[in-house]
Amino acid sequence: MTLSADLFFSFRSPYSYLAIGRYRAITQSHDVDINLRVVWPIAIRDPDLLFTGNPAAPRYILMDSYRCAQHLGISFRWPRPDPVVQDLSTREIAAEQPLIRRICRLGQAATRAGKGLEFAYEVSTIIFDGQTDDWDKGDHLAKAAERAGLDLAKLDAEVASDADALDVEIATNQDALEAAGHWGVPTLVVDGEPFFGQDRVEMAIWRMEQKGLAKR
Repeated sequence: MTLSADLFFSFRSPYSYLAIGRYRAITQSHDVDINLRVVWPIAIRDPDLLFTGNPAAPRYILMDSYRCAQHLGISFRWPRPDPVVQDLSTREIAAEQPLIRRICRLGQAATRAGKGLEFAYEVSTIIFDGQTDDWDKGDHLAKAAERAGLDLAKLDAEVASDADALDVEIATNQDALEAAGHWGVPTLVVDGEPFFGQDRVEMAIWRMEQKGLAKR
Protein backbone atom coordinates (compact mmCIF):
# COMPACT_ATOMS: atom_id res chain seq x y z
CA MET A 1 0.00 0.00 0.00
CA THR A 2 1.37 3.39 -1.00
CA LEU A 3 1.61 5.78 1.93
CA SER A 4 1.05 9.50 1.47
CA ALA A 5 2.24 12.57 3.35
CA ASP A 6 2.28 16.35 2.93
CA LEU A 7 5.52 18.33 3.09
CA PHE A 8 5.07 22.00 3.96
CA PHE A 9 8.02 23.84 2.47
CA SER A 10 9.49 27.32 2.04
CA PHE A 11 11.94 28.33 -0.66
CA ARG A 12 13.67 30.72 1.78
CA SER A 13 14.05 28.23 4.60
CA PRO A 14 17.55 26.76 4.93
CA TYR A 15 16.09 23.93 6.98
CA SER A 16 13.64 23.12 4.19
CA TYR A 17 16.62 22.87 1.85
CA LEU A 18 18.47 20.60 4.27
CA ALA A 19 15.45 18.28 4.49
CA ILE A 20 14.19 18.17 0.90
CA GLY A 21 16.87 15.87 -0.49
CA ARG A 22 16.26 13.25 2.19
CA TYR A 23 12.51 13.34 1.70
CA ARG A 24 12.96 13.09 -2.07
CA ALA A 25 15.29 10.11 -1.61
CA ILE A 26 12.73 8.23 0.49
CA THR A 27 10.13 8.58 -2.27
CA GLN A 28 12.61 7.04 -4.69
CA SER A 29 13.51 4.11 -2.47
CA HIS A 30 10.19 3.45 -0.75
CA ASP A 31 6.51 3.24 -1.63
CA VAL A 32 5.42 6.68 -0.44
CA ASP A 33 4.06 9.77 -2.16
CA ILE A 34 5.07 13.10 -0.60
CA ASN A 35 2.97 16.02 -1.76
CA LEU A 36 4.79 19.35 -1.68
CA ARG A 37 2.75 22.18 -0.18
CA VAL A 38 4.43 25.56 -0.63
CA VAL A 39 3.98 28.27 1.99
CA TRP A 40 5.22 31.84 1.97
CA PRO A 41 8.37 32.31 4.05
CA ILE A 42 7.70 33.48 7.56
CA ALA A 43 9.36 36.81 6.64
CA ILE A 44 6.45 37.38 4.24
CA ARG A 45 3.47 35.82 5.99
CA ASP A 46 4.26 36.82 9.59
CA PRO A 47 7.52 38.78 10.04
CA ASP A 48 6.61 39.72 13.60
CA LEU A 49 6.84 36.06 14.58
CA LEU A 50 10.57 35.96 13.94
CA PHE A 51 12.08 39.35 13.23
CA THR A 52 10.79 41.62 16.00
CA GLY A 53 11.70 39.36 18.89
CA ASN A 54 15.12 38.49 20.22
CA PRO A 55 17.78 39.87 17.85
CA ALA A 56 19.81 36.71 18.41
CA ALA A 57 17.28 34.60 16.48
CA PRO A 58 18.41 35.41 12.91
CA ARG A 59 22.07 35.06 13.89
CA TYR A 60 21.39 31.71 15.49
CA ILE A 61 19.49 30.43 12.45
CA LEU A 62 22.37 31.35 10.16
CA MET A 63 24.96 29.74 12.43
CA ASP A 64 22.86 26.65 13.00
CA SER A 65 22.13 26.23 9.28
CA TYR A 66 25.85 26.05 8.51
CA ARG A 67 26.40 23.65 11.41
CA CYS A 68 23.57 21.35 10.36
CA ALA A 69 24.77 21.35 6.75
CA GLN A 70 28.28 20.40 7.87
CA HIS A 71 26.91 17.63 10.06
CA LEU A 72 24.82 16.25 7.19
CA GLY A 73 27.56 16.68 4.59
CA ILE A 74 25.37 18.98 2.47
CA SER A 75 26.86 21.94 0.60
CA PHE A 76 25.41 25.20 1.92
CA ARG A 77 25.73 28.97 1.64
CA TRP A 78 23.24 31.74 2.30
CA PRO A 79 21.61 32.55 -1.07
CA ARG A 80 23.00 35.09 -3.52
CA PRO A 81 20.61 36.77 -4.00
CA ASP A 82 18.37 36.16 -1.02
CA PRO A 83 14.91 35.16 -2.31
CA VAL A 84 13.43 37.64 0.17
CA VAL A 85 14.38 41.30 -0.20
CA GLN A 86 15.37 42.24 3.34
CA ASP A 87 17.85 44.52 5.07
CA LEU A 88 19.51 42.00 7.37
CA SER A 89 21.08 44.73 9.50
CA THR A 90 17.69 46.28 10.37
CA ARG A 91 15.60 43.17 9.56
CA GLU A 92 13.24 45.37 7.53
CA ILE A 93 11.27 43.48 4.87
CA ALA A 94 10.76 45.27 1.55
CA ALA A 95 7.22 45.83 0.34
CA GLU A 96 7.98 44.45 -3.12
CA GLN A 97 9.06 40.83 -3.24
CA PRO A 98 9.40 39.76 -6.88
CA LEU A 99 11.76 36.81 -6.37
CA ILE A 100 10.01 34.92 -3.59
CA ARG A 101 6.55 35.46 -5.04
CA ARG A 102 7.66 34.11 -8.41
CA ILE A 103 9.46 31.10 -6.90
CA CYS A 104 6.59 30.17 -4.57
CA ARG A 105 4.07 30.42 -7.38
CA LEU A 106 6.31 28.34 -9.62
CA GLY A 107 6.57 25.75 -6.85
CA GLN A 108 2.80 25.59 -6.47
CA ALA A 109 2.40 25.26 -10.24
CA ALA A 110 4.91 22.40 -10.12
CA THR A 111 2.80 20.71 -7.44
CA ARG A 112 -0.22 21.06 -9.73
CA ALA A 113 1.83 19.21 -12.36
CA GLY A 114 2.71 16.42 -9.93
CA LYS A 115 6.37 17.45 -9.73
CA GLY A 116 6.42 19.66 -6.66
CA LEU A 117 8.94 17.64 -4.67
CA GLU A 118 11.32 17.35 -7.61
CA PHE A 119 11.05 21.06 -8.43
CA ALA A 120 11.61 22.10 -4.81
CA TYR A 121 14.69 19.90 -4.58
CA GLU A 122 16.28 21.19 -7.77
CA VAL A 123 15.47 24.87 -7.17
CA SER A 124 16.38 24.94 -3.49
CA THR A 125 19.69 23.33 -4.43
CA ILE A 126 20.67 26.14 -6.80
CA ILE A 127 19.48 28.69 -4.23
CA PHE A 128 21.34 27.26 -1.22
CA ASP A 129 24.18 24.94 -2.19
CA GLY A 130 26.67 27.75 -2.82
CA GLN A 131 27.56 26.65 -6.33
CA THR A 132 25.37 29.19 -8.13
CA ASP A 133 25.63 32.96 -7.97
CA ASP A 134 22.69 34.89 -9.43
CA TRP A 135 20.54 31.77 -9.38
CA ASP A 136 17.59 33.87 -10.59
CA LYS A 137 19.33 34.94 -13.80
CA GLY A 138 20.40 33.21 -16.98
CA ASP A 139 19.25 29.64 -17.48
CA HIS A 140 19.75 28.36 -13.91
CA LEU A 141 16.05 28.09 -13.14
CA ALA A 142 15.24 26.68 -16.57
CA LYS A 143 17.80 23.91 -16.13
CA ALA A 144 16.57 23.20 -12.59
CA ALA A 145 13.01 22.90 -13.87
CA GLU A 146 14.19 20.63 -16.69
CA ARG A 147 15.94 18.34 -14.21
CA ALA A 148 12.63 18.15 -12.35
CA GLY A 149 10.85 17.13 -15.56
CA LEU A 150 9.20 20.49 -16.14
CA ASP A 151 9.30 23.36 -18.64
CA LEU A 152 10.04 26.71 -16.97
CA ALA A 153 8.43 28.71 -19.78
CA LYS A 154 5.16 26.83 -19.30
CA LEU A 155 5.33 27.27 -15.53
CA ASP A 156 6.00 31.00 -15.89
CA ALA A 157 3.06 31.30 -18.28
CA GLU A 158 0.82 29.61 -15.72
CA VAL A 159 2.10 31.93 -13.00
CA ALA A 160 1.39 34.97 -15.17
CA SER A 161 -2.13 33.86 -16.07
CA ASP A 162 -3.22 32.32 -12.77
CA ALA A 163 -1.30 34.13 -10.02
CA ASP A 164 -4.35 34.86 -7.88
CA ALA A 165 -5.48 31.23 -7.82
CA LEU A 166 -1.95 30.05 -7.03
CA ASP A 167 -1.81 32.53 -4.14
CA VAL A 168 -5.10 31.13 -2.82
CA GLU A 169 -3.64 27.62 -2.95
CA ILE A 170 -0.53 28.77 -1.08
CA ALA A 171 -2.72 30.41 1.57
CA THR A 172 -4.72 27.18 1.83
CA ASN A 173 -1.46 25.31 2.40
CA GLN A 174 -0.65 27.65 5.26
CA ASP A 175 -4.07 27.07 6.81
CA ALA A 176 -3.56 23.30 6.50
CA LEU A 177 -0.16 23.55 8.19
CA GLU A 178 -1.66 25.41 11.12
CA ALA A 179 -4.58 22.95 11.27
CA ALA A 180 -2.03 20.14 11.54
CA GLY A 181 -0.61 21.79 14.64
CA HIS A 182 2.41 23.76 13.47
CA TRP A 183 3.49 26.99 11.81
CA GLY A 184 7.08 26.36 10.73
CA VAL A 185 8.84 24.57 7.90
CA PRO A 186 9.85 22.04 6.89
CA THR A 187 6.96 20.08 8.38
CA LEU A 188 5.98 16.64 7.15
CA VAL A 189 2.44 15.66 8.08
CA VAL A 190 1.65 11.93 8.19
CA ASP A 191 -1.95 11.00 9.00
CA GLY A 192 -2.41 14.35 10.73
CA GLU A 193 0.79 14.07 12.78
CA PRO A 194 3.33 16.87 12.16
CA PHE A 195 7.09 16.38 12.14
CA PHE A 196 8.74 19.81 12.19
CA GLY A 197 12.36 20.47 11.29
CA GLN A 198 15.18 18.99 9.28
CA ASP A 199 16.13 17.03 12.41
CA ARG A 200 12.83 15.12 12.35
CA VAL A 201 13.28 13.44 8.97
CA GLU A 202 14.47 10.15 10.45
CA MET A 203 11.69 10.19 13.05
CA ALA A 204 9.11 10.81 10.33
CA ILE A 205 10.49 7.83 8.39
CA TRP A 206 10.32 5.73 11.56
CA ARG A 207 6.66 6.65 11.97
CA MET A 208 5.92 5.81 8.34
CA GLU A 209 7.63 2.45 8.82
CA GLN A 210 5.24 1.80 11.69
CA LYS A 211 2.42 2.48 9.23
CA GLY A 212 3.74 -0.01 6.72
CA LEU A 213 6.28 1.92 4.70
CA ALA A 214 7.88 -0.57 2.34
CA LYS A 215 10.76 -0.45 -0.11
CA ARG A 216 9.91 -0.22 -3.79
